[in-house]
Amino acid sequence: MGLGTFIKSLCALGFVLPLGQCIPATKLVDKRAALDTWITSENAIALSGVLANIGFTGAKSYGAASGIVLASPSKTNPDYFYTWTRDSALVFKALVDQFINTKDGNLQLQIDDYIAAQAKLQTVSNPSGSLSNGAGLAEPKFMPDGTAFTGDWGRPQRDGPALRATALIAYGRWLLANGYSSTATNFVWPLVNNDLQYVAQYWNQTGFDLWEEVNGSSFFTTAVQHRALVEGSAFAASVGKSCPNCDSQAPQTLCFLQRYWSGSYVISNINTNNGRSGKDANSLLGSIHTFDPNARCDDITFQPCSPRMLANHKVVTDSFRSIYGVNSGIAAGSAAAVGRYPEDVYYNGNPWYLCTLSAAEQLYSALYQFNKIGSIDITSTSLAFWKAIYPSAATGTYTSSSSTFTALTSALKSYADGYVAIIQKYTPSTGALAEQFDKSSGAPLSAVDLTWSYASFLTMNSARNNVVPTSWGAATANTVPGSCLASSATGSYSAAPAPSFPVFPCTTASTVSVTFNVLVNTSPGQNIFVVGSIPSMGTWDTSKAVPLSASMYTSNAPVWYGSVNLGAGTSFSYKFIRKNSDGSVVWESDPNRSWTVPNSCRTAARLVDTWR
Repeated sequence: MGLGTFIKSLCALGFVLPLGQCIPATKLVDKRAALDTWITSENAIALSGVLANIGFTGAKSYGAASGIVLASPSKTNPDYFYTWTRDSALVFKALVDQFINTKDGNLQLQIDDYIAAQAKLQTVSNPSGSLSNGAGLAEPKFMPDGTAFTGDWGRPQRDGPALRATALIAYGRWLLANGYSSTATNFVWPLVNNDLQYVAQYWNQTGFDLWEEVNGSSFFTTAVQHRALVEGSAFAASVGKSCPNCDSQAPQTLCFLQRYWSGSYVISNINTNNGRSGKDANSLLGSIHTFDPNARCDDITFQPCSPRMLANHKVVTDSFRSIYGVNSGIAAGSAAAVGRYPEDVYYNGNPWYLCTLSAAEQLYSALYQFNKIGSIDITSTSLAFWKAIYPSAATGTYTSSSSTFTALTSALKSYADGYVAIIQKYTPSTGALAEQFDKSSGAPLSAVDLTWSYASFLTMNSARNNVVPTSWGAATANTVPGSCLASSATGSYSAAPAPSFPVFPCTTASTVSVTFNVLVNTSPGQNIFVVGSIPSMGTWDTSKAVPLSASMYTSNAPVWYGSVNLGAGTSFSYKFIRKNSDGSVVWESDPNRSWTVPNSCRTAARLVDTWR
């Protein structure tokens, strides 16, 4: 049988294949688990989905260098088989926070790999420039092997250096708090310093937004730049350094940030004439990625619970209610599917998993802030938001001891859960998260296994569970200067040393997900399997061989791959076989291959072979 028929048969039997091959073409109609139960299950899938797309151990990242984050394994329609500085930083900020919370040694090894990879990438000359004047740090994407991408693209993109600094600072603070000050100072700080110097020098110049479409000034970019400068200054002091450029430019960045507020919502892109309304999930993402658990509901830094951002949440999410069929019949004040912006035409304009998740995450973060502060202030700015979810809401201050506070926070929690329930509804039974879901049918669309989608699920779940990141200093960085200047500070840049990490304590993995990759040219109707000497690999019985997937197969890299969970320390022999459409089996030539699963903290490993 052909590959398509073969995959469908495996899907029917319940096999979970790589790249979301079992994603259904229509809405699921089976009964789904209660939301809490589903979130717990999906969170594990999301973490696995992230790790599958990273570096030399990822199950779906064949061709990626160590520490490199692929945006998606998708190579055609669309081709996302690259690494983006922005996406990678957001993903690793999520993983750093996961590591700090769980102390998972495997995650720490991934973080160390990421730091080493970024030390190399900062030095790669590219179409945006080089490290000598910092311009090359704003190059949006690179090849999977860490070399420059030289094709046409929307460049520069100025959010990447700020986001990378934030991710590295989070890890650097952990290193300092746990006795690894030399690692933080000698290896993390030089990387962070380059990025901070870039932000201070170039923050006031236009560039492409996070959707890579608009060349102007982006709310998301300015917000994360301000955060990076503030926490960068504090981190510098903690490692015995200073960042005077951070100190001089952070207030001016904050001043510029106020220009995005229209009086009723955030205009996400300014200094451009793109004909859009400015209503954009860009602003939701900006708020959640500058959330500070120690801040109050501050309009100036656009905190999730601020009147401005609650009002903006309503305006942005309401803009999608009438344009998506999947939102038909959903009442105002109930959660709806959220896309990038209402004028979107990419793939005909659809909801995105990460945008809908960001709508939920902002509300969970706001709920945390309200509970910590112990009161809710409903102002004329936020009143419409509150009345939509709690019709009897009125302006005023409601303390945590009041019944109104209880009713408001209950309504807010239910509203946030509604957005996650939409994700549940349109996530296939495999748990695979693509980039988008169809605005009419709800079927997954565009790039499969989008790393950013999976990371967004992780951060949403953390916010829902009140597992919050460390403060970045928003509470003391919210004073707008009396005079706002179009300023900058010229930076000084130097290559960071290749990092050398100490041997961190960790728990040796008992089970390792081993991914087999074999390069072999095949024809339609031929399928590749791996069979071996142990029961989990069929004990040399070809009828029990492990099927491999050709979903990443190209003429230049004819790779078949699949994963098997094996006990650490297991030794075995194996071979690849080809099954033809007539049922015949062809073995690769002798000798048998042999391997022993490593005993280490890593929970994944990858073998790369060529058919003999």
